[in-house]
Amino acid sequence: MGFIKEFKEFAMKGNVMDMAVGVIIGGAFGKIVTSLVNHIIMPLVGMVTGGVNFNDMFVNLSDEKASSLAEATEKGIAVFAYGAFIQSIIDFLIIAICIFLMIKAMNKLKKKRVAELEATPEPSAEEKLLTEIRDIIKNK
Repeated sequence: MGFIKEFKEFAMKGNVMDMAVGVIIGGAFGKIVTSLVNHIIMPLVGMVTGGVNFNDMFVNLSDEKASSLAEATEKGIAVFAYGAFIQSIIDFLIIAICIFLMIKAMNKLKKKRVAELEATPEPSAEEKLLTEIRDIIKNK
């Protein structure tokens, strides 16, 4: 019974819930970036490179013939699909840049907040005296 209660307290802590939301949003963001790379960036790169389709860039590791990666996959042929790997690297770089920019912005806001807190002026002698008088009155 103690284990279940302890687990429930752990699961309901704010950090765990924040992490769960982050994982879900991160998964959705990854799908968006993958779609961006597959459907927008790579076709443009292919157009610039003379019609190269990165999806069909592979090395056939068997004696059986295949004209495309889809055909090789359908036939169960062992291939080295380096075009898909290149697309995954581009996915990673875009996600890494986005995370870097987000953390950079958060750090900037954090520094601004710390500077604001440090800039809070010390109370004047009169304010200190009034605070002491208020505290004495409260304690009577």
